[in-house]
Amino acid sequence: MTTAKQMLERALSIRRPPHASEDAGAAEDEGGDETGDESKTRKHISMAVRITNYLTRTGYLWPIIVIGLIIVIISSVIISSRDLVCISASSSDHISRLRFFGFDELESDFGSLGVPWCRSKRGKNVEWTSKDLLRGIEEFVPIYETRPIQNNMYGMGFDHSFGLWFMARWLKPDLMIESGAFKGHSTWVLRQAMPDTPIVSLSPRHPEKYLKKGPAYVDGNCTYFAGKDFVDFGSMDWGRVMRKHGIKDRSRVLIFFDDHQNELKRLKQALKAGFQHLVFEDNYDTGTGDHYSFRQICDQFYIRGGGHSCFKDSDEARIRYRRRKFWEKAVDIEELCGPGEAWWGVRGHMRDDFNHSNKAITYAEHFQNSRFVESVLDVYWELPPVAGPSLTHQTRYDPARAPTPIVEDGRYGLFRRLGLSRLDNSVFNGYTQMVYLQVSKP
Repeated sequence: MTTAKQMLERALSIRRPPHASEDAGAAEDEGGDETGDESKTRKHISMAVRITNYLTRTGYLWPIIVIGLIIVIISSVIISSRDLVCISASSSDHISRLRFFGFDELESDFGSLGVPWCRSKRGKNVEWTSKDLLRGIEEFVPIYETRPIQNNMYGMGFDHSFGLWFMARWLKPDLMIESGAFKGHSTWVLRQAMPDTPIVSLSPRHPEKYLKKGPAYVDGNCTYFAGKDFVDFGSMDWGRVMRKHGIKDRSRVLIFFDDHQNELKRLKQALKAGFQHLVFEDNYDTGTGDHYSFRQICDQFYIRGGGHSCFKDSDEARIRYRRRKFWEKAVDIEELCGPGEAWWGVRGHMRDDFNHSNKAITYAEHFQNSRFVESVLDVYWELPPVAGPSLTHQTRYDPARAPTPIVEDGRYGLFRRLGLSRLDNSVFNGYTQMVYLQVSKP
């Protein structure tokens, strides 16, 4: 039977804090140093209070706090920027950070958007692979560093220079023809690819005219139809030119267009002349550019990633609005759509001749243009960006409207190994979907 004394002890044990006995035992185990620890703590607190009081009296406290905050902010920015360059695809933190900067949806259909791809009549593809492109980049970087026109403003940057050099070297044509030479950078690129192959250059202004104001390139093994001798590509007597250069097989000729003309017009002229290998430098996306392009022509509802909606409350409108904040050449619904909700071409217009001609066309005409292109197209290949935007720091084109980069985001080691990190970021900011076409008669 429980006595009154036992009941009292039980009640006291219930009210006693559960850790009291443990702390006491611990103090005994440590040799009774608890009192010493408390005195040390008091000394530390007392010293901190004295320092704080001194700084307050002398007026140094607030400057120290401000300096500390600045150091914390700068450290955060450095860490964030480092993470943005060295992307890890497996890190959810990095992915969320990239989404904030507009890098999301790169592999998705981009709402009702995507990357429209011109369909070839036989389903053929190019012979080169991504490994060939990587080897080509590594070889081309030191060549590009020797370019005579270091600052090629309004001309080709690294991406398209590499693309033209790579395709010319791979195809090994017997003759190269360029329509639009500007200061001669593209002529120089063609010459680096094929040192002994003759070049024919058509340009309203001769590149030598630019030598008076700065760097330019004039090639010794090039026949120029420029300046007062200029002849437009569609008006040239190509039979006479082929006989002069001893060319019997016109499938051995490479044509490079950088003249900002209606690409459908140029395609028909090339077909008429019997040429099959064509490269177009500025293959502008729908809603952008100063001429009608294949990217615009092949942007059709029946093609995956093609066709658009002008409905202002649609998913596409919402996505376009957001991406417009991050990418200079991204267009929102207001910029994409013209009268009557016409979105094809540029606001329903077929632009030509550096935008000096701006003809409105119906969707039926636009549709027929795509059907014609498909009827003559054997191969269609868009040059991918050389590297992802977080590596090159480009902000011009929207990566969701471009093929997957050759060097994808996150592969900084490869980017550096190929020599790309040696180049200034500005040379990567001129990508406009350069395209290679192999064509034959319908």
